[in-house]
Amino acid sequence: MLSPANAPIANAPDAAIERARWTASADAWDRWADPMADLADKLNRPLLDAAGVVAGDRVLDLASGAGEPALSAARRVGGAGLVVGSDLVPGMLGGAVRRAATETAPPLFTAADMTSLPFANGAFDRVTCRFGVMFVPDTLAALRDVRRVLRAGGRAAFMVWGPLAGNGLFADIGAAVAARLGEDHSLAPLFRFAAPGSLAAAMSEAGFGTVTESDLTPVRKAPADQPFWRAALDMSFGHRLGGLPANERAALESDIAARFAAQAVDGVVPVPAHVRIIVGQ
Repeated sequence: MLSPANAPIANAPDAAIERARWTASADAWDRWADPMADLADKLNRPLLDAAGVVAGDRVLDLASGAGEPALSAARRVGGAGLVVGSDLVPGMLGGAVRRAATETAPPLFTAADMTSLPFANGAFDRVTCRFGVMFVPDTLAALRDVRRVLRAGGRAAFMVWGPLAGNGLFADIGAAVAARLGEDHSLAPLFRFAAPGSLAAAMSEAGFGTVTESDLTPVRKAPADQPFWRAALDMSFGHRLGGLPANERAALESDIAARFAAQAVDGVVPVPAHVRIIVGQ
């Protein structure tokens, strides 16, 4: 019987496809990193809390992308600590390096494969990963290597998306993109661990002794007259939008705006999110 970590269908992303996807989206992640920093911090803080990150810790952040939550972690650990941010796709780290230049005690950034980390056994006190583990084809290998680089008693914390139905931003944007451009299942890997307990089971299988799981279900209140959805469109579907003619892009954006406008109450669109934090000791 297949374990949740190795189940088929959307649960096993193709490595080459995912690498190409994030390479094509790197510029969008860099472009939106600063405007989205405050919203990102609302997710960074509970993840770092769950990992137990404190001053002086040595932290490895996986799938850092444009620097989240590595930059937030670096501010917590201070000069006495160390934060290393990593990503499989070197191009994704361009924004992280740019943003780190203004930090007092910046993280170090390096390209690294989550399934074969270039670090010594027990090198870190904490490992964090925000919305990255679902894109690794061999999740079990990644979790085992995370456990290897943690010191005895160390802690790893992963943040993943809950069900698509609970994440209105992705649900409506994805529906509009599919209607206009056809369904290519771009969103499927994002929700690989949407089922309760699925990543927790994989962490237990990888050898973590104590695994806990908690849910966050915030509802963002977005102004209906602003394109609050554009960052998610660019970052999640940038690989499909690059060669799109201007008139088709405009039609797509008009469709997305109309979908959210229909949900507005007194000029405000409720945008629910559902995320899970899974912690392994």
